[in-house]
Amino acid sequence: MSGGFELDPRLAADSAFVADGPLSQVRLIDDTRFPWLVLVPRVAGATEWIDLDGSQQRLLLAELNQVSQLLRGEPGVEKLNIGALGNIVRQLHVHVVGRHAGDPAWPGPVWGSGPMQRHAPEALHMLTARWRQRLA
Repeated sequence: MSGGFELDPRLAADSAFVADGPLSQVRLIDDTRFPWLVLVPRVAGATEWIDLDGSQQRLLLAELNQVSQLLRGEPGVEKLNIGALGNIVRQLHVHVVGRHAGDPAWPGPVWGSGPMQRHAPEALHMLTARWRQRLA
């Protein structure tokens, strides 16, 4: 990890901090339509999986497995979408989205499926606290 890590402003604006894992910052996307977490490796300048060394890749995979298992246990989640696109936000980040038939974007991707529906501030606070406890 590098001391020069800075979170992309777009990720900061669209998500709430949950916790720091061994490698990544875990964030909750602020959209009530989907249970949606994102992992952002705290590695300065990383834009691709291949920018991580082998030990960092293994850490990120372990974090993805943990978050995915937890998200799969959420009520109504039938399918997980995991992706690292980086076409708009170049900083390496991996989305883990819980999906189900009939969700607002089903069966298409969540990206571009309409405007985000933000949580009320207190609900967002409670949800991030719940995720923080689950990740501990």
